[in-house]
Amino acid sequence: MITHHVRTRRSSEDFPQSEHLAQKIADIAVDPVEVPADTREMIINRIIDNAAVSAASVIRRPVTSARRQAQAHPCAPGATVFGIEGSFSPEWAAWANGVAVRELDFHDTFLAAEYSHPGDNIPALVAVGQHVGAGGHDLIRGLATAYEVQVDLVRGMCLHEHKIDHVAHLGPSVAAGLGTMLNLDAETIYQSIGQALHLTTATRQSRKGLISSWKAFAPAHAGKIAVEAVDRAMRGEGAPAPIWEGEDGVIAWLLSGPEAEYMIPLPGPGEAKRAILDTYTKEHSAEYQSQAPIDLARRMREKIGDFDDIESIVLHTSHHTHVVIGTGSGDPQKFDPNASRETLDHSVMYIFAVALQDGTWDHQQSYAPERAHRPDTIALWQKISTVEDPEWTRRYHSSDPKEKAFGAKAVITLRDGAVITDELAVADAHPLGARPFGRDQYIAKFRSMAQGVIDTDEQDRFLGDVEKLETLTPGSLSALNTLVLPAVLDQAPQTGKGIF
Repeated sequence: MITHHVRTRRSSEDFPQSEHLAQKIADIAVDPVEVPADTREMIINRIIDNAAVSAASVIRRPVTSARRQAQAHPCAPGATVFGIEGSFSPEWAAWANGVAVRELDFHDTFLAAEYSHPGDNIPALVAVGQHVGAGGHDLIRGLATAYEVQVDLVRGMCLHEHKIDHVAHLGPSVAAGLGTMLNLDAETIYQSIGQALHLTTATRQSRKGLISSWKAFAPAHAGKIAVEAVDRAMRGEGAPAPIWEGEDGVIAWLLSGPEAEYMIPLPGPGEAKRAILDTYTKEHSAEYQSQAPIDLARRMREKIGDFDDIESIVLHTSHHTHVVIGTGSGDPQKFDPNASRETLDHSVMYIFAVALQDGTWDHQQSYAPERAHRPDTIALWQKISTVEDPEWTRRYHSSDPKEKAFGAKAVITLRDGAVITDELAVADAHPLGARPFGRDQYIAKFRSMAQGVIDTDEQDRFLGDVEKLETLTPGSLSALNTLVLPAVLDQAPQTGKGIF
Protein backbone atom coordinates (compact mmCIF):
# COMPACT_ATOMS: atom_id res chain seq x y z
CA MET A 1 0.00 0.00 0.00
CA ILE A 2 1.08 3.57 -0.70
CA THR A 3 0.10 6.28 1.78
CA HIS A 4 -0.92 9.51 0.06
CA HIS A 5 -0.68 12.82 1.92
CA VAL A 6 -3.80 14.80 1.08
CA ARG A 7 -4.27 18.46 2.02
CA THR A 8 -5.85 21.67 0.79
CA ARG A 9 -4.12 23.51 -2.05
CA ARG A 10 -4.54 27.14 -3.05
CA SER A 11 -5.83 27.79 -6.55
CA SER A 12 -2.58 29.59 -7.31
CA GLU A 13 -0.45 26.53 -6.45
CA ASP A 14 1.08 24.27 -9.05
CA PHE A 15 -0.88 21.14 -8.22
CA PRO A 16 -1.09 18.86 -11.27
CA GLN A 17 -4.07 16.57 -11.71
CA SER A 18 -1.78 13.57 -11.40
CA GLU A 19 -1.43 14.42 -7.70
CA HIS A 20 -5.16 14.81 -6.98
CA LEU A 21 -6.67 12.13 -4.72
CA ALA A 22 -9.45 11.61 -7.27
CA GLN A 23 -6.78 10.85 -9.90
CA LYS A 24 -4.96 8.46 -7.58
CA ILE A 25 -8.25 6.59 -7.09
CA ALA A 26 -8.93 6.63 -10.84
CA ASP A 27 -5.48 5.14 -11.40
CA ILE A 28 -6.20 2.14 -9.19
CA ALA A 29 -9.61 1.74 -10.85
CA VAL A 30 -7.95 1.28 -14.27
CA ASP A 31 -5.18 -0.99 -12.96
CA PRO A 32 -5.72 -4.32 -14.79
CA VAL A 33 -4.56 -6.38 -11.81
CA GLU A 34 -6.67 -9.50 -11.35
CA VAL A 35 -8.80 -10.15 -8.29
CA PRO A 36 -7.42 -12.72 -5.80
CA ALA A 37 -9.45 -15.86 -5.16
CA ASP A 38 -10.24 -14.98 -1.53
CA THR A 39 -11.50 -11.54 -2.57
CA ARG A 40 -13.71 -13.15 -5.23
CA GLU A 41 -15.15 -15.57 -2.70
CA MET A 42 -15.91 -12.79 -0.23
CA ILE A 43 -17.65 -10.74 -2.94
CA ILE A 44 -19.94 -13.72 -3.53
CA ASN A 45 -20.58 -13.94 0.22
CA ARG A 46 -21.63 -10.30 0.34
CA ILE A 47 -23.97 -10.61 -2.66
CA ILE A 48 -25.65 -13.49 -0.79
CA ASP A 49 -25.73 -11.35 2.36
CA ASN A 50 -27.40 -8.47 0.53
CA ALA A 51 -30.02 -10.81 -0.90
CA ALA A 52 -30.72 -12.11 2.61
CA VAL A 53 -31.37 -8.71 4.13
CA SER A 54 -33.37 -7.60 1.08
CA ALA A 55 -35.67 -10.58 1.56
CA ALA A 56 -36.15 -9.63 5.19
CA SER A 57 -37.03 -6.02 4.34
CA VAL A 58 -38.98 -6.46 1.10
CA ILE A 59 -42.42 -5.35 2.34
CA ARG A 60 -41.32 -2.65 4.75
CA ARG A 61 -42.67 0.77 3.82
CA PRO A 62 -39.42 2.50 2.76
CA VAL A 63 -38.47 -0.46 0.56
CA THR A 64 -41.96 -0.55 -0.92
CA SER A 65 -41.84 3.18 -1.66
CA ALA A 66 -38.45 2.89 -3.38
CA ARG A 67 -39.59 -0.14 -5.38
CA ARG A 68 -42.70 1.66 -6.61
CA GLN A 69 -40.61 4.66 -7.62
CA ALA A 70 -38.37 2.38 -9.67
CA GLN A 71 -41.38 0.70 -11.26
CA ALA A 72 -42.38 4.10 -12.61
CA HIS A 73 -39.17 4.08 -14.71
CA PRO A 74 -39.28 1.04 -17.02
CA CYS A 75 -36.32 0.71 -19.36
CA ALA A 76 -34.87 -1.64 -21.95
CA PRO A 77 -32.53 -3.39 -21.55
CA GLY A 78 -32.63 -2.03 -18.00
CA ALA A 79 -31.93 -3.58 -14.62
CA THR A 80 -33.90 -5.73 -12.20
CA VAL A 81 -35.50 -4.66 -8.93
CA PHE A 82 -35.33 -7.09 -6.04
CA GLY A 83 -38.30 -9.41 -5.82
CA ILE A 84 -40.19 -8.50 -8.97
CA GLU A 85 -40.26 -9.11 -12.70
CA GLY A 86 -39.41 -6.38 -15.21
CA SER A 87 -36.58 -4.13 -16.33
CA PHE A 88 -36.09 -0.61 -15.02
CA SER A 89 -33.76 2.32 -15.46
CA PRO A 90 -30.49 1.31 -13.77
CA GLU A 91 -30.18 4.34 -11.51
CA TRP A 92 -33.69 3.71 -10.17
CA ALA A 93 -33.02 -0.01 -9.78
CA ALA A 94 -29.86 0.90 -7.84
CA TRP A 95 -32.00 3.20 -5.70
CA ALA A 96 -34.69 0.61 -4.92
CA ASN A 97 -32.25 -2.21 -4.25
CA GLY A 98 -30.03 0.06 -2.18
CA VAL A 99 -32.93 0.84 0.14
CA ALA A 100 -33.82 -2.86 0.44
CA VAL A 101 -30.23 -3.68 1.39
CA ARG A 102 -29.89 -0.86 3.93
CA GLU A 103 -33.32 -0.73 5.56
CA LEU A 104 -32.71 -3.18 8.41
CA ASP A 105 -29.09 -2.20 9.19
CA PHE A 106 -28.22 -5.86 8.72
CA HIS A 107 -25.36 -6.14 6.19
CA ASP A 108 -21.61 -5.62 6.16
CA THR A 109 -19.57 -2.95 7.90
CA PHE A 110 -16.11 -1.48 8.16
CA LEU A 111 -15.12 0.85 11.01
CA ALA A 112 -11.90 2.85 11.27
CA ALA A 113 -11.45 6.63 11.21
CA GLU A 114 -14.96 6.71 9.70
CA TYR A 115 -17.94 4.35 9.54
CA SER A 116 -19.14 2.51 6.44
CA HIS A 117 -21.34 -0.22 5.03
CA PRO A 118 -19.39 -1.14 1.89
CA GLY A 119 -22.07 -3.61 0.77
CA ASP A 120 -23.95 -0.45 -0.27
CA ASN A 121 -21.75 -0.49 -3.38
CA ILE A 122 -23.27 -3.72 -4.67
CA PRO A 123 -26.76 -2.57 -5.78
CA ALA A 124 -25.44 0.21 -8.04
CA LEU A 125 -22.80 -1.95 -9.74
CA VAL A 126 -25.18 -4.86 -10.27
CA ALA A 127 -27.86 -2.58 -11.74
CA VAL A 128 -25.50 -0.92 -14.19
CA GLY A 129 -23.89 -4.26 -15.01
CA GLN A 130 -27.30 -5.70 -15.87
CA HIS A 131 -28.20 -2.70 -18.04
CA VAL A 132 -24.98 -2.71 -20.08
CA GLY A 133 -24.71 -6.50 -20.37
CA ALA A 134 -21.61 -6.96 -18.21
CA GLY A 135 -20.49 -10.42 -17.12
CA GLY A 136 -19.64 -11.85 -13.73
CA HIS A 137 -15.90 -11.33 -14.16
CA ASP A 138 -16.41 -7.60 -14.85
CA LEU A 139 -18.73 -7.25 -11.85
CA ILE A 140 -16.22 -8.91 -9.54
CA ARG A 141 -13.45 -6.57 -10.71
CA GLY A 142 -15.71 -3.56 -10.21
CA LEU A 143 -16.77 -4.59 -6.73
CA ALA A 144 -13.17 -5.27 -5.70
CA THR A 145 -12.37 -1.66 -6.66
CA ALA A 146 -15.46 -0.23 -4.97
CA TYR A 147 -14.73 -2.00 -1.68
CA GLU A 148 -11.07 -1.03 -1.86
CA VAL A 149 -11.79 2.66 -2.39
CA GLN A 150 -14.42 2.93 0.30
CA VAL A 151 -12.43 1.02 2.90
CA ASP A 152 -9.25 3.02 2.18
CA LEU A 153 -11.08 6.34 2.45
CA VAL A 154 -12.63 5.15 5.73
CA ARG A 155 -9.19 4.21 7.06
CA GLY A 156 -7.78 7.69 6.54
CA MET A 157 -10.51 10.33 6.47
CA CYS A 158 -12.93 10.93 9.34
CA LEU A 159 -16.21 12.57 8.36
CA HIS A 160 -18.39 12.23 11.43
CA GLU A 161 -16.25 14.50 13.62
CA HIS A 162 -17.42 17.27 11.31
CA LYS A 163 -20.99 15.92 11.26
CA ILE A 164 -20.72 14.83 7.62
CA ASP A 165 -22.52 11.57 6.84
CA HIS A 166 -20.41 8.53 5.92
CA VAL A 167 -22.07 8.15 2.50
CA ALA A 168 -19.70 10.88 1.30
CA HIS A 169 -17.17 8.05 0.91
CA LEU A 170 -19.72 5.89 -0.92
CA GLY A 171 -20.31 8.16 -3.93
CA PRO A 172 -16.63 8.07 -4.99
CA SER A 173 -16.32 4.33 -4.34
CA VAL A 174 -19.34 3.51 -6.50
CA ALA A 175 -18.03 5.79 -9.27
CA ALA A 176 -14.61 4.13 -9.16
CA GLY A 177 -16.11 0.64 -9.09
CA LEU A 178 -18.33 1.43 -12.06
CA GLY A 179 -15.26 2.74 -13.88
CA THR A 180 -13.47 -0.58 -13.40
CA MET A 181 -16.48 -2.69 -14.34
CA LEU A 182 -17.14 -0.66 -17.49
CA ASN A 183 -13.44 -0.47 -18.44
CA LEU A 184 -13.56 3.32 -18.58
CA ASP A 185 -10.47 5.48 -19.03
CA ALA A 186 -8.88 7.20 -16.03
CA GLU A 187 -9.99 10.69 -17.06
CA THR A 188 -13.65 9.69 -17.18
CA ILE A 189 -13.38 7.98 -13.81
CA TYR A 190 -11.62 11.03 -12.34
CA GLN A 191 -14.44 13.32 -13.42
CA SER A 192 -17.15 10.97 -12.18
CA ILE A 193 -15.49 10.66 -8.75
CA GLY A 194 -15.43 14.44 -8.41
CA GLN A 195 -19.08 14.79 -9.37
CA ALA A 196 -20.17 11.94 -7.11
CA LEU A 197 -18.37 13.36 -4.07
CA HIS A 198 -19.60 16.89 -4.69
CA LEU A 199 -23.21 15.69 -4.76
CA THR A 200 -23.17 13.19 -1.87
CA THR A 201 -21.86 15.27 1.03
CA ALA A 202 -24.59 15.80 3.64
CA THR A 203 -24.85 16.22 7.39
CA ARG A 204 -25.22 13.41 9.91
CA GLN A 205 -28.60 14.64 11.10
CA SER A 206 -30.02 11.56 9.34
CA ARG A 207 -28.49 9.51 12.21
CA LYS A 208 -29.18 11.88 15.11
CA GLY A 209 -32.11 12.39 17.46
CA LEU A 210 -35.34 10.90 16.10
CA ILE A 211 -33.98 8.88 13.18
CA SER A 212 -36.28 8.50 10.18
CA SER A 213 -36.43 6.21 7.17
CA TRP A 214 -33.96 8.48 5.37
CA LYS A 215 -31.19 6.50 7.10
CA ALA A 216 -31.97 3.69 4.63
CA PHE A 217 -32.41 6.02 1.66
CA ALA A 218 -29.16 7.98 2.15
CA PRO A 219 -26.73 5.33 0.79
CA ALA A 220 -29.18 4.40 -1.98
CA HIS A 221 -29.22 8.07 -2.95
CA ALA A 222 -25.41 8.13 -3.05
CA GLY A 223 -25.38 5.08 -5.32
CA LYS A 224 -27.97 6.61 -7.63
CA ILE A 225 -26.04 9.89 -7.77
CA ALA A 226 -22.82 8.03 -8.62
CA VAL A 227 -24.51 6.18 -11.49
CA GLU A 228 -25.72 9.48 -12.90
CA ALA A 229 -22.29 11.05 -12.39
CA VAL A 230 -20.61 8.28 -14.38
CA ASP A 231 -23.20 8.69 -17.14
CA ARG A 232 -22.46 12.42 -17.37
CA ALA A 233 -18.70 11.92 -17.28
CA MET A 234 -18.94 9.35 -20.08
CA ARG A 235 -20.66 12.05 -22.14
CA GLY A 236 -17.71 14.38 -21.55
CA GLU A 237 -18.97 16.45 -18.62
CA GLY A 238 -16.52 17.52 -15.92
CA ALA A 239 -16.46 17.94 -12.17
CA PRO A 240 -15.29 20.50 -9.58
CA ALA A 241 -11.57 20.00 -9.16
CA PRO A 242 -9.60 19.32 -7.14
CA ILE A 243 -12.65 18.10 -5.25
CA TRP A 244 -10.99 17.13 -1.98
CA GLU A 245 -7.97 19.47 -2.03
CA GLY A 246 -9.38 22.61 -3.61
CA GLU A 247 -9.28 25.96 -1.86
CA ASP A 248 -13.07 25.78 -1.56
CA GLY A 249 -13.14 21.98 -1.58
CA VAL A 250 -14.29 19.29 0.79
CA ILE A 251 -11.29 19.29 3.15
CA ALA A 252 -11.12 23.07 3.47
CA TRP A 253 -14.77 23.69 4.28
CA LEU A 254 -16.47 20.43 5.26
CA LEU A 255 -13.68 18.60 7.08
CA SER A 256 -10.62 19.65 9.10
CA GLY A 257 -9.80 22.84 7.22
CA PRO A 258 -6.98 24.26 5.10
CA GLU A 259 -4.20 23.26 7.51
CA ALA A 260 -5.25 19.61 7.85
CA GLU A 261 -3.53 16.66 6.23
CA TYR A 262 -5.06 13.23 5.69
CA MET A 263 -3.15 10.00 5.13
CA ILE A 264 -5.00 7.85 2.61
CA PRO A 265 -3.62 4.35 1.87
CA LEU A 266 -4.22 3.01 -1.64
CA PRO A 267 -2.84 -0.04 -3.47
CA GLY A 268 0.26 0.54 -5.54
CA PRO A 269 0.44 -0.34 -9.25
CA GLY A 270 -0.16 -4.05 -9.76
CA GLU A 271 -1.15 -4.56 -6.13
CA ALA A 272 -4.24 -6.73 -5.59
CA LYS A 273 -7.39 -5.22 -4.11
CA ARG A 274 -8.05 -7.08 -0.87
CA ALA A 275 -9.86 -4.53 1.32
CA ILE A 276 -13.12 -6.48 1.39
CA LEU A 277 -11.32 -9.09 3.51
CA ASP A 278 -11.01 -6.52 6.31
CA THR A 279 -14.78 -5.95 6.44
CA TYR A 280 -17.31 -7.95 8.46
CA THR A 281 -21.01 -8.67 8.33
CA LYS A 282 -23.71 -8.76 10.98
CA GLU A 283 -25.39 -11.67 12.69
CA HIS A 284 -27.88 -9.26 14.25
CA SER A 285 -30.04 -6.55 12.71
CA ALA A 286 -28.60 -3.62 14.64
CA GLU A 287 -25.92 -0.95 14.35
CA TYR A 288 -22.53 -2.68 14.16
CA GLN A 289 -21.25 -1.37 17.47
CA SER A 290 -24.18 -3.20 19.08
CA GLN A 291 -23.12 -6.60 17.72
CA ALA A 292 -20.63 -7.49 20.46
CA PRO A 293 -22.86 -6.04 23.24
CA ILE A 294 -25.74 -8.26 22.03
CA ASP A 295 -23.50 -11.33 22.23
CA LEU A 296 -22.18 -10.16 25.60
CA ALA A 297 -25.72 -9.74 26.94
CA ARG A 298 -26.66 -13.24 25.75
CA ARG A 299 -23.68 -14.58 27.65
CA MET A 300 -24.21 -12.57 30.86
CA ARG A 301 -27.92 -13.30 31.30
CA GLU A 302 -27.08 -16.74 32.63
CA LYS A 303 -25.36 -15.08 35.59
CA ILE A 304 -28.45 -13.08 36.63
CA GLY A 305 -31.23 -14.70 38.61
CA ASP A 306 -33.86 -11.95 38.69
CA PHE A 307 -33.61 -8.93 36.37
CA ASP A 308 -35.56 -6.89 38.93
CA ASP A 309 -32.51 -7.19 41.21
CA ILE A 310 -30.42 -5.05 38.84
CA GLU A 311 -29.57 -1.63 40.21
CA SER A 312 -27.56 -0.35 37.24
CA ILE A 313 -25.67 -1.40 34.14
CA VAL A 314 -22.72 0.59 32.83
CA LEU A 315 -21.19 -0.25 29.47
CA HIS A 316 -17.56 0.82 29.26
CA THR A 317 -16.79 1.25 25.58
CA SER A 318 -15.18 3.34 22.85
CA HIS A 319 -15.78 6.99 22.12
CA HIS A 320 -17.63 6.09 18.92
CA THR A 321 -20.03 3.72 20.63
CA HIS A 322 -20.59 6.10 23.54
CA VAL A 323 -21.44 9.14 21.43
CA VAL A 324 -23.21 7.48 18.48
CA ILE A 325 -25.42 4.84 20.10
CA GLY A 326 -24.82 5.45 23.81
CA THR A 327 -25.70 8.03 26.43
CA GLY A 328 -22.86 10.22 25.21
CA SER A 329 -25.08 11.17 22.29
CA GLY A 330 -27.33 13.21 24.58
CA ASP A 331 -30.35 11.93 22.65
CA PRO A 332 -33.39 11.40 24.94
CA GLN A 333 -35.04 9.61 22.02
CA LYS A 334 -32.75 6.65 22.70
CA PHE A 335 -34.81 5.96 25.84
CA ASP A 336 -38.23 6.54 24.28
CA PRO A 337 -40.39 3.41 23.79
CA ASN A 338 -42.30 5.34 21.10
CA ALA A 339 -39.12 5.98 19.12
CA SER A 340 -38.77 4.77 15.54
CA ARG A 341 -37.15 1.45 14.74
CA GLU A 342 -34.23 3.40 13.28
CA THR A 343 -33.75 5.19 16.61
CA LEU A 344 -33.94 2.00 18.68
CA ASP A 345 -31.40 0.47 16.29
CA HIS A 346 -29.06 3.27 17.43
CA SER A 347 -29.70 2.83 21.16
CA VAL A 348 -27.29 0.35 22.72
CA MET A 349 -29.16 0.81 26.00
CA TYR A 350 -32.37 -0.55 24.49
CA ILE A 351 -30.55 -3.26 22.59
CA PHE A 352 -28.59 -4.49 25.62
CA ALA A 353 -31.76 -4.56 27.75
CA VAL A 354 -33.74 -6.65 25.25
CA ALA A 355 -30.83 -9.00 24.49
CA LEU A 356 -30.25 -9.49 28.21
CA GLN A 357 -33.89 -10.35 28.85
CA ASP A 358 -34.52 -12.47 25.75
CA GLY A 359 -31.15 -14.10 25.15
CA THR A 360 -31.60 -13.53 21.43
CA TRP A 361 -32.08 -10.80 18.84
CA ASP A 362 -34.67 -10.82 16.07
CA HIS A 363 -34.86 -8.34 13.20
CA GLN A 364 -38.62 -7.99 13.69
CA GLN A 365 -39.70 -9.02 17.19
CA SER A 366 -36.89 -7.23 19.03
CA TYR A 367 -38.07 -3.91 17.58
CA ALA A 368 -41.82 -4.52 17.76
CA PRO A 369 -43.75 -1.69 19.50
CA GLU A 370 -45.16 -4.11 22.04
CA ARG A 371 -41.61 -5.28 22.81
CA ALA A 372 -40.35 -1.74 23.33
CA HIS A 373 -43.34 -0.94 25.57
CA ARG A 374 -42.95 -3.85 27.99
CA PRO A 375 -42.84 -2.25 31.48
CA ASP A 376 -40.04 -4.50 32.72
CA THR A 377 -37.96 -3.68 29.64
CA ILE A 378 -38.50 0.06 30.08
CA ALA A 379 -37.47 -0.20 33.73
CA LEU A 380 -34.27 -2.09 32.86
CA TRP A 381 -33.55 0.14 29.85
CA GLN A 382 -33.55 3.24 32.05
CA LYS A 383 -30.87 1.71 34.28
CA ILE A 384 -28.32 1.37 31.46
CA SER A 385 -25.68 3.96 30.58
CA THR A 386 -22.41 4.12 28.67
CA VAL A 387 -19.05 5.67 29.46
CA GLU A 388 -16.03 6.12 27.27
CA ASP A 389 -13.02 4.02 28.21
CA PRO A 390 -9.76 5.25 26.60
CA GLU A 391 -8.54 1.67 26.16
CA TRP A 392 -11.63 0.69 24.18
CA THR A 393 -11.20 3.83 22.08
CA ARG A 394 -7.56 2.96 21.44
CA ARG A 395 -8.49 -0.55 20.38
CA TYR A 396 -11.26 0.75 18.13
CA HIS A 397 -8.66 2.74 16.17
CA SER A 398 -5.88 0.14 16.28
CA SER A 399 -4.41 -0.81 12.91
CA ASP A 400 -3.58 -4.28 14.25
CA PRO A 401 -6.51 -6.55 13.31
CA LYS A 402 -5.79 -8.77 16.30
CA GLU A 403 -6.21 -5.79 18.63
CA LYS A 404 -8.96 -3.83 16.86
CA ALA A 405 -12.18 -4.12 18.83
CA PHE A 406 -15.75 -2.82 18.78
CA GLY A 407 -16.96 -4.27 22.04
CA ALA A 408 -17.52 -3.26 25.63
CA LYS A 409 -17.17 -4.21 29.26
CA ALA A 410 -20.48 -4.49 31.09
CA VAL A 411 -20.61 -3.76 34.82
CA ILE A 412 -23.91 -4.93 36.29
CA THR A 413 -24.52 -3.83 39.88
CA LEU A 414 -27.25 -5.63 41.85
CA ARG A 415 -29.38 -4.15 44.62
CA ASP A 416 -27.47 -6.15 47.25
CA GLY A 417 -24.19 -4.57 46.08
CA ALA A 418 -22.93 -7.57 44.15
CA VAL A 419 -21.20 -6.73 40.87
CA ILE A 420 -21.17 -8.90 37.76
CA THR A 421 -18.59 -7.97 35.13
CA ASP A 422 -17.80 -9.37 31.72
CA GLU A 423 -16.46 -8.06 28.43
CA LEU A 424 -16.35 -8.98 24.76
CA ALA A 425 -14.02 -7.39 22.21
CA VAL A 426 -15.60 -8.53 18.93
CA ALA A 427 -18.93 -10.02 17.91
CA ASP A 428 -19.25 -13.77 17.65
CA ALA A 429 -19.67 -13.48 13.85
CA HIS A 430 -16.52 -11.36 13.43
CA PRO A 431 -13.56 -13.08 11.69
CA LEU A 432 -11.86 -13.26 15.11
CA GLY A 433 -15.06 -14.04 16.99
CA ALA A 434 -16.41 -17.20 18.58
CA ARG A 435 -18.41 -18.21 15.47
CA PRO A 436 -16.92 -16.46 12.41
CA PHE A 437 -19.09 -16.16 9.32
CA GLY A 438 -18.06 -18.26 6.33
CA ARG A 439 -19.96 -19.33 3.23
CA ASP A 440 -22.15 -21.72 5.20
CA GLN A 441 -23.20 -18.97 7.59
CA TYR A 442 -23.98 -16.53 4.75
CA ILE A 443 -26.12 -19.17 3.08
CA ALA A 444 -27.85 -19.99 6.37
CA LYS A 445 -28.62 -16.29 6.90
CA PHE A 446 -30.09 -16.11 3.39
CA ARG A 447 -32.18 -19.25 3.91
CA SER A 448 -33.48 -17.93 7.21
CA MET A 449 -34.44 -14.51 5.87
CA ALA A 450 -35.88 -15.97 2.63
CA GLN A 451 -38.04 -18.56 4.40
CA GLY A 452 -41.65 -17.90 3.41
CA VAL A 453 -40.55 -14.97 1.23
CA ILE A 454 -38.77 -16.64 -1.70
CA ASP A 455 -39.77 -20.04 -3.06
CA THR A 456 -37.26 -22.77 -2.16
CA ASP A 457 -36.57 -23.59 -5.81
CA GLU A 458 -35.86 -19.92 -6.46
CA GLN A 459 -33.53 -19.83 -3.45
CA ASP A 460 -31.65 -22.82 -4.85
CA ARG A 461 -31.45 -21.26 -8.30
CA PHE A 462 -30.08 -17.98 -6.95
CA LEU A 463 -27.45 -19.65 -4.77
CA GLY A 464 -26.34 -21.85 -7.65
CA ASP A 465 -25.94 -18.87 -9.97
CA VAL A 466 -24.21 -16.55 -7.51
CA GLU A 467 -21.70 -19.21 -6.50
CA LYS A 468 -20.55 -19.42 -10.14
CA LEU A 469 -20.47 -15.62 -10.50
CA GLU A 470 -17.00 -15.58 -12.06
CA THR A 471 -18.27 -17.56 -15.06
CA LEU A 472 -21.60 -15.77 -15.60
CA THR A 473 -21.46 -14.67 -19.22
CA PRO A 474 -22.06 -11.09 -20.39
CA GLY A 475 -25.76 -10.31 -20.18
CA SER A 476 -26.43 -12.90 -17.47
CA LEU A 477 -26.34 -10.72 -14.35
CA SER A 478 -30.14 -10.71 -14.08
CA ALA A 479 -29.58 -14.09 -12.39
CA LEU A 480 -28.55 -12.13 -9.28
CA ASN A 481 -32.14 -11.02 -8.74
CA THR A 482 -34.54 -13.22 -6.78
CA LEU A 483 -38.30 -13.23 -7.18
CA VAL A 484 -40.47 -12.89 -4.10
CA LEU A 485 -43.67 -14.88 -3.66
CA PRO A 486 -46.63 -12.81 -4.95
CA ALA A 487 -48.57 -13.44 -1.75
CA VAL A 488 -45.77 -11.75 0.19
CA LEU A 489 -45.66 -8.70 -2.08
CA ASP A 490 -49.45 -8.41 -1.71
CA GLN A 491 -48.83 -7.62 1.96
CA ALA A 492 -46.73 -4.54 1.15
CA PRO A 493 -48.27 -1.37 2.59
CA GLN A 494 -49.92 1.38 0.61
CA THR A 495 -47.55 4.33 0.32
CA GLY A 496 -49.60 7.12 -1.22
CA LYS A 497 -49.20 8.57 -4.67
CA GLY A 498 -46.07 10.50 -5.60
CA ILE A 499 -45.07 12.46 -8.65
CA PHE A 500 -44.14 9.52 -10.86
